Amino acid sequence: MAGIPLSDDYPVRRVPAVTYLLIAANVAVYLASPMSMVALWYGGDLAERVCAVDAYVFRWGAVPVELFTGEQVSSPSPCPGEPGGVAPWLTVLTSMFLHGDALHLLSNMVYLFVFGPVVEDRLGRVRYSGLYLASGAVATLAYALTDTASQIPLVGASGAISGVLGAYLVVQFRSRVITLVFFVLPVRLPGWALVGTYFVLQYVLYVSVSLYPGGGQTNVAYAAHVYGFVAGAAMALLVHRIRWRAGTRLSDVY
Repeated sequence: MAGIPLSDDYPVRRVPAVTYLLIAANVAVYLASPMSMVALWYGGDLAERVCAVDAYVFRWGAVPVELFTGEQVSSPSPCPGEPGGVAPWLTVLTSMFLHGDALHLLSNMVYLFVFGPVVEDRLGRVRYSGLYLASGAVATLAYALTDTASQIPLVGASGAISGVLGAYLVVQFRSRVITLVFFVLPVRLPGWALVGTYFVLQYVLYVSVSLYPGGGQTNVAYAAHVYGFVAGAAMALLVHRIRWRAGTRLSDVY
């Protein structure tokens, strides 16, 4: 998107503790990983650091072929080492807290910081936590289904955060979001337009990559973004329906 969301005008009614904890966890994991220059214990030699990153990503990232065969695979890189000891099913969770570089982390955390508190406030902390993790899991497994033989690890919180955006579209689409359009001009945009544009863009890119897989290489898992968004929206709608039948409105405080 040609813009950076800065803040939502919805006044949350309590501290978004879960969102802040998720942001802190993502930042802490990144700083402790070999992708961060702060983690000096991985060594200062470039070749040594590259091998450490490779081993780390294959150990904790979600590798599609591992998820569907249950067997761990080794990295195709020339770095020495054996397959990691983490159960493949566990990487569906761990991969959500890994990021390839600081920009990857920052872009995800900005969206979580802006939209997460609103969704947490509207759904409640427990439901919000479940939605975040479930959206991330659905995004990871759906992405893996698009190429079950792939040995490329999937990392990042984008699928889970896309689920938060999908839920936002359901529970608080009337808000306005201050956005840096073209990264310089602050503009108040309707929340539904901003989030809807995000989904349309991700879907178009996903379809484009699917139809023309050799037309251009990309490191972005658009499929995970699309399926995470749909999962988040569906779960938010389910919560809305349950509350409506119970005589409770989404505008009530939880």
